[in-house]
Amino acid sequence: MAGKEGSSTTVKGGRGRVKGGAKAVSRSSKAGLQFPVGRIARYLKKGRYAQRVGSGSPVYLSAVLEYLAAEVLELAGNAARDNKKNRIIPRHIQLAVKNDEELSKLLGSVTIAGGGVLPKIHTVLLNKKAGKSGGDKAENNTASQEF
Repeated sequence: MAGKEGSSTTVKGGRGRVKGGAKAVSRSSKAGLQFPVGRIARYLKKGRYAQRVGSGSPVYLSAVLEYLAAEVLELAGNAARDNKKNRIIPRHIQLAVKNDEELSKLLGSVTIAGGGVLPKIHTVLLNKKAGKSGGDKAENNTASQEF
């Protein structure tokens, strides 16, 4: 009888953790991610995208979002360094996204506030030969208008 009493105290009842139990480990840390797996799971459930949400779905989505954020931040950091700046501003994000083929395709219809435009001078506006005499310039003008 004494054995039964001792074993009944180890069984936990109700909800939550027992005071002497192990500390909770987040799903983000289990997956080795910085993005919140639990919060994304809550958003997936609350958004009613499906009746049920699998346990791996928020982990996978968190990993994808973290990868995209890291990719954009790395390219924007390189753009900031190229402009001799320590802080990333929307202009650097714009330059990073538009100069990367895949990110440009993904974010093609996105407008970044304060991003500006890519610097580009049309080839027609550039001088082809600057060191020639005046008579040759007239010939160059007619040649450029042939197309």
